[in-house]
This record gives sequence, structure tokens and C-alpha cells, in this order.
Amino acid sequence: MTSTSVIDAGSHPLVSGCPPEWASGWGQDRFGVFVEFTIENVIQRMRWIVPGRFLMGSPDDEPGRLDWEGPRHAVTIGQGFWLFDTPCTQGLWEAVMGSNPSRFQSPARPVERVSWNEVQEFVSAINRVKEGLGLGLPSEAQWEYACRAGSKTAIYTGDVRILGENNAPELDPIAWYAGNSGVEFELQEGEESSGWSEKQYQHERAGTHPVGLKQANGWGLYDMLGNVWEWTQDQWHDSYNGAPADGSPWEDEESGAPRVFRGGSWHNFARPVRAACRNRWAPVIRHDFVGFRCARVQG
Repeated sequence: MTSTSVIDAGSHPLVSGCPPEWASGWGQDRFGVFVEFTIENVIQRMRWIVPGRFLMGSPDDEPGRLDWEGPRHAVTIGQGFWLFDTPCTQGLWEAVMGSNPSRFQSPARPVERVSWNEVQEFVSAINRVKEGLGLGLPSEAQWEYACRAGSKTAIYTGDVRILGENNAPELDPIAWYAGNSGVEFELQEGEESSGWSEKQYQHERAGTHPVGLKQANGWGLYDMLGNVWEWTQDQWHDSYNGAPADGSPWEDEESGAPRVFRGGSWHNFARPVRAACRNRWAPVIRHDFVGFRCARVQG
């Protein structure tokens, strides 16, 4: 089961009242320490992810497992980091970039139709707007470590049963996936979903949903699974053989190599919506089910 203990933040600078200049809010709650920044009235919260050690990847007997999710291996996250508590919203993207590329338009929904290359442009732009913020994409290991929040199971609330192609009841409280992404979907622009097979709920039109509506994981992170896939910094490798054991991004010198994204999406079967599932695309590709969230390593 997921760890739900409060993060020990006693030595963190925010607790002693020393926030960075870019912070507009900070505090501590049952999930741990958080800090916020504001750009043009858009508030983004980040959660403090403490250092630790975990097993990355999936065991051989996990339902839905794919070959490139292994071999399972120990990774030590030696340095804590900040992570957006939600995917980057359209509101934040537009406040920084001045435009909104998304298909499912609304400020509270995750931005999508952004390529990995375009996310790098966003990162550069927001770091210019907020001097000292120092954002980037999380490494694949950081992403999985944060998603798991101390859990060792397929999803951060426990094991998952895949009863049908689009039917995994344990996903419903925590994730928007193809089995439920049409439930209460209110936009006129939507994907025709009446023909999707074996859905958990019947629906006719589907797409993304506003961030933060589903249950957070034990570290206060929302939509780590479902809604949109999330780009990471890493280049794609077909297995974890030779992967860094320190949580750093796994990058080679090959220009244009595919980049990893994680977490599953509103458009996906139940099978990929697991903490260990990984996929890839060329860094120039964009789609309406891929977004991102940013990380900041504590200096």
C-alpha cells in the first residue's frame, strides 16, 4: 500500500521561514512541504520530494507488464527535488508562452499537443520570467519515484485488476483513462468514444479533464497516472540494462533520439496506466494526450 506518512521537513529552509524570492506561497500539510509561484495570476504549487531508494520497473508477474519495463533495479535518489503537484496547465503555459496549442481548451486542463522540444522552450522561457526558479523536466527515475510515493505496487493505491481492455476499477479514483475519461466530459471538442471496447463506464465523447480532480498520491501529487502522458528528460532505451542508479537522466549523444514519457492518459487502455509503464516518441512529435510537469532540484 502507499505510504501516507507526513514528510519530515524539519530541516527544510521553508520551515524556518527562508523562502526563495520567486515564491509566492509556502507551507506544510499532511502531504509534506509545498511552495508556490505565481505568473500572471496563475498559481503553480510544487511538492518537496525527499531523497530515498526504490525499485524501478515492474516485476515479471505484474498485470499488463511490457518487456521494456525491466529489469527491475534499485535506484537511489540522493538529492531531494521539487515537483509540480499537477501536470502543467494550459493557464500556466499561456501565461509564459502567450499562446495555447491544446485541443481541449480550458485553463485548468493540462496543456497538450506540446512536443518535447517545445517543452524545452517553455522551460527556458519560465526560467527567464522567474529568475532562480531553475525548472527542468524530471528524469524518468525521478518521475517513477515520485509517482510511487513509497509504494511498490502497480499503482500507488495498491494492485490493479484489468477486467477488460478499458476496465480497471482501481484506476477510477486516481486516474482519467479510456474507461472513464468520457464521464462528465463537457467540452464540445471531444474524441468519439462510443466504440471503445470494454469500458468501465459508458460514454460517447472523451478527452482530458481539469487537473487535480482525482485522488492525490501519498506525497500530494495529482494526475501522475492518467489524464495526459508526461514527458521526462531521458532518451529512450529498450531496457534498463546500463541505466543510471542515481536517478539522473539517461541521455546519450544521439541527436533527435526518442524521449520517454510516462503515466498513461485519457486515451489509453487500462494496461499502460501504471507506475512502471513507459513509452517514447520523437522529440518533435506532439499529440493531444501528451503533456508534462516540471521539476526543480534543490541547490
